[in-house]
Amino acid sequence: MEELPKVLEVDEKSPESKDLLPSQTASSLCISSRSESVWTTTPRSNWEIYRKPIVIMSVGTAILLFGVVITCLAYLLQMSKKTIDALKMTGPAFLSLGLMTLVCGLVWVPIIKKKHKQRQKSNFFQSLKFFLLNR
Repeated sequence: MEELPKVLEVDEKSPESKDLLPSQTASSLCISSRSESVWTTTPRSNWEIYRKPIVIMSVGTAILLFGVVITCLAYLLQMSKKTIDALKMTGPAFLSLGLMTLVCGLVWVPIIKKKHKQRQKSNFFQSLKFFLLNR
């Protein structure tokens, strides 16, 4: 058998292997964080704050109404037995899915309000601490 040259073997302590490890510096942790950056203090509009819950509530309402329509069609129209059975199964499924999505959006709004108030309090106390310590 032919031996591989020493150049092709990678030593675990070589600089090349260290480059493959992810850097865990403070700046990379802050960038990869999913939370709002501590360093930016630009005020956000209400649309930016409540956009996601509004979209979720709108989608939930649309799915809920679609379920209502399908369920009403199943009980009001005279169709074949197979079609009515399919509508009677899918209508309540859309009703429950739409209601769950709508409730998730409705619950999300007070959570965002509470989080927003906590951030405002935190910013106030940070500025107060900065003021008191830097006299």
